[in-house]
Amino acid sequence: MTTVAAGRSEFARSLSPRQNSFPARPVFDDVEDERRFRKQRLAAALRIFGKLGYNEGAAGHITVRDPELPDHFWVNPLGRAFSRIKASELLLVNHDGEIVHGDLPVNQAAFAIHSQIHRARPDVDAAAHSHSIWGKALAALGTELLPISQDSAQFYEDNVIVPDFSGVVLDLEEGRRIAATLGQRRLAILANHGLLTVGRSLEEAVSLYVAAERNSKVQVVAQAAGQLQPIPHEIARHTRQQYQQHRDPGWVTFAPLFEEIVHEQPDLLD
Repeated sequence: MTTVAAGRSEFARSLSPRQNSFPARPVFDDVEDERRFRKQRLAAALRIFGKLGYNEGAAGHITVRDPELPDHFWVNPLGRAFSRIKASELLLVNHDGEIVHGDLPVNQAAFAIHSQIHRARPDVDAAAHSHSIWGKALAALGTELLPISQDSAQFYEDNVIVPDFSGVVLDLEEGRRIAATLGQRRLAILANHGLLTVGRSLEEAVSLYVAAERNSKVQVVAQAAGQLQPIPHEIARHTRQQYQQHRDPGWVTFAPLFEEIVHEQPDLLD
């Protein structure tokens, strides 16, 4: 039989409550430091896409605004594998489609889509799009992402179908149509094409894309197995609001993805 010691241990005496808060996003005094930070996060996001198998040949792109030049965005170059991208290889492109920094070509579809989204949504700092398998499967069904689980409820009334596939997006008018249909939402399901997410930060846009792809898989599999049982309207809306109440959506959910990819592939920061 054990007995409790009369006095408290040194460890017990050392304990004191503290605020339960996740480390906040860093604040930069130097724009060059913030630019480097954004480029490294973008390179990490592309590596994450590569690791998760979101690649499809030369298709797919993620963009983030430059912290100093809001009408310019950083983007991955055409023909470079997601899994090999480094921060130093990223391109800086203006809203006229001109490459102002970098030696490699830009994907014309990346410019046509992302330039119009960045123009239409000044609140958006980043956008992500690729031809991932389950996103394409959902896009082939002509249905929105439904609130059939807690995780998918974060997209309730926050996703939209962009109808009428018209071929590879190479002209600005099609980019403007996508941006207009997206409106103020964060997820677009491009009919017969795939998913596109936007966010107030790179972390939000990328975290949303990963979540949308996973929930697309759940919906396609569940729909094939039987009758879907969506969450009721009020509960689904409340759940979405719970997801969005964080002051920096995506910052926390991106953190483990970033930590893991940098541990495995530290050269991405170069």
